[in-house]
Amino acid sequence: MIHDLPQRPRRNRSSAAVRGMVRETHLAPGHLIFPLFVLDGPSKREPIASMPGIDRLTVDHALREVESAMELGVSSFVLFPAVEEDLKDARASYGVSKENFYLHIAREIKQHFPEAWLMSDVAMDPYSSDGHDGVVQEGQIENDLTLPILAEMAVVQAEAGFDSIGPSDMMDGRVGVIRDALDAAGHSDTAILSYTAKYASAFYGPFRDALESAPKLGDKKTYQMDPANRNEALREAELDMAEGADMLMVKPALCYLDVILALKEYSDRPIAAYNVSGEYAMLRAAAEKGWLDYPSVMMEQLIAFKRSGASIIASYSAKDAVNLLG
Repeated sequence: MIHDLPQRPRRNRSSAAVRGMVRETHLAPGHLIFPLFVLDGPSKREPIASMPGIDRLTVDHALREVESAMELGVSSFVLFPAVEEDLKDARASYGVSKENFYLHIAREIKQHFPEAWLMSDVAMDPYSSDGHDGVVQEGQIENDLTLPILAEMAVVQAEAGFDSIGPSDMMDGRVGVIRDALDAAGHSDTAILSYTAKYASAFYGPFRDALESAPKLGDKKTYQMDPANRNEALREAELDMAEGADMLMVKPALCYLDVILALKEYSDRPIAAYNVSGEYAMLRAAAEKGWLDYPSVMMEQLIAFKRSGASIIASYSAKDAVNLLG
């Protein structure tokens, strides 16, 4: 027998008590953002087939969902609007309309739960008849024509009570234009959580099902990032920070742990990871087949995002995770 091993790392794994004591990465409810899909109309809760357990919610059900999450300790939310097709046009006009139900739902949430932290989605695609994040002209995404629309959208969202603006469009220069517009409108305290490294990923399918917002023509590869690129994320981070971003997001998360780590090491801003719809859906599908244990794998993923450097995690599993955390 070997008796003279100088190091025995297993001693620090020998019981639940010691494992908890030496654990390096911790997840708490305050680290999580719970995404909500919202829609107009009276008292509807529409299941999303590709996202088991996640529904589109009218304002009454959204309020109940926020209340149940806050009772568990999750107090941060990002809202996404499911907009009827007849309200969409080429300039995403409904996105800046004071009649937008999305703004009404945000006001209702803040009125009932003023301590909740709400993040918006600034992008044209939920409201665009083209399904793109920018103005489309002759098949091209026109970056600079899009910026004033995004800025106006951000201002009406801030007026509705959103605590943070979430530009998810990936247009060049949008953070600076939005910051200037917010400040000029008296919303200097409204934060910007920028989708800094948003990749042209195949993991967004269920999300686009939820909002019926897939591009009508072409794809988003001319503005979302190439999944092969890591250093490009650092360039985007440098620009977003210079333009006034308060927090930086990597989306998706699961295949981009190296990018989360790179931004954490490069930036002094909090880093957010978006555990996206496809990541959620494939885990739920595997669990339904009995191939994976949903709670265990879900927690392992969330811990991995934290370990790689994310201070904030947006996840459809937020409530499930907190229930497991106790």
